[in-house]
Amino acid sequence: MADTSRLGLELTPQNLRQISRALRAEEDGKELRKELTRGMREALKPGAAQAKSAIMSMSSVTPHDGPALKTAIARKIRPEVRISGKFPGAKIKAFKTKNLRNFPNAPKRTNRASGWRHPVYGNREVWVQQTGKAKWFDRAFEGQDAHYKRQVQLALAGMVNRIASRSD
Repeated sequence: MADTSRLGLELTPQNLRQISRALRAEEDGKELRKELTRGMREALKPGAAQAKSAIMSMSSVTPHDGPALKTAIARKIRPEVRISGKFPGAKIKAFKTKNLRNFPNAPKRTNRASGWRHPVYGNREVWVQQTGKAKWFDRAFEGQDAHYKRQVQLALAGMVNRIASRSD
């Protein structure tokens, strides 16, 4: 297993950009970049599964004809990795639910304690305040931030060691 302390490797945007440049300089750099992002995504997949599990445990009592809200939100949770560009990094993200019952911000709204307002069965004269499962996304990672950061650093260190061993 790769040791990040020996390398002094910190998970910062600047370091990710430097590694991205080093990979670009390699002959098979494109394949190495794909492999690095794949490894970083794999490190975050258990966290995405925890977040999906957290939203699926939200209670659902209102019958309707549309798609299930929590299932649609769970489908949109996935790890996102960028090793170049303006904002490089690795994170687990709940993407917008664009075509879900006219409710694109469902992941954000269900996570808030204040919830969201909506008309009752499309009747624009009668509105209700509804709450989801407050902080479901945030609580899914409580106490595990360091673990996921370490896993991403190990994937990064593995690639750095691989590139360094080529030049030796």
